[in-house]
Amino acid sequence: MSEPSNRTEKRPVFGNPDDLEKKEDPRVRRTRDRLGDALVELLVQKPFDDITVQDVLDGAGVSRSTFYTHYRDKNDLFLTDAEEFFEAMATALSRFGDKSERVAPVQELFAHVGEVRPFYNALVESGRLRDVMELGQAHFARGIERRFSEMPRARKIRPDRRAAVAHGLAGNLFSLLAWWVQHDMTLSPEEMDKLFHKLVWAGVDGMS
Repeated sequence: MSEPSNRTEKRPVFGNPDDLEKKEDPRVRRTRDRLGDALVELLVQKPFDDITVQDVLDGAGVSRSTFYTHYRDKNDLFLTDAEEFFEAMATALSRFGDKSERVAPVQELFAHVGEVRPFYNALVESGRLRDVMELGQAHFARGIERRFSEMPRARKIRPDRRAAVAHGLAGNLFSLLAWWVQHDMTLSPEEMDKLFHKLVWAGVDGMS
């Protein structure tokens, strides 16, 4: 795979999936998606610090005034795109009323990362991976906490400890993700999902 997926043609790298519950003017969404796509493509080509707003504008075919209507700078574009992606991904199970005992869409997250490996590598080379992972961990912690509140099996977790447990599990999840990428993704996303949830429920079921 030589290029990152383009959200307007395939599935999103960062940004709102079509099913995100926020209502937004389609023209605004398309503009924001074009800007995000342009930044993603540029990141695969050169370091983040070397990318200018003009580079993004040229790639997206968007005017400077339009860019600054939506974002303060390229960093704001980058982080906003990441925020939207992780918010949608981390809350997907709850939003769609998933009845399984999965606390997070691990298989979907890992499959997505596998599809955009060049982009992941570009984040590493640009020194932006840590920012993205910390952002993702925070969103998944909130998503896991929400799932716990919906699941009878999680009643063993005291409400005043739910956030702490969710935070720890989100940290474990992103540690597993980093391990998986570093070991060439030898296990399938489905296997990683099952492994993570075995760890989750072994811990939860053992709580008194």
